[in-house]
Amino acid sequence: MQIVTIKDIVRKDVPIYYRMLYTGVAVIEMTKDAADYRIDFSIETKPTGQREITVSFLDELDYPLVPVVRELKKHIDTMFQNGALPD
Repeated sequence: MQIVTIKDIVRKDVPIYYRMLYTGVAVIEMTKDAADYRIDFSIETKPTGQREITVSFLDELDYPLVPVVRELKKHIDTMFQNGALPD
């Protein structure tokens, strides 16, 4: 299982400055086929400066959820650090 990319990312308008909500489509490669899954995710910055990322799937996933969510969180954190998420 590998996260190929997250595409079609749209930021939702939220009045809370330390919380960012997004929707997008995660392209996940399982075995040899890549499939698209719609996701919602949020990035919340705690008072300590630590980021908390949550991910939820809008489509049904035919793979164990825990490893996919763990890899998505890593991918989203990398995108955030590189400035690849929309403002």
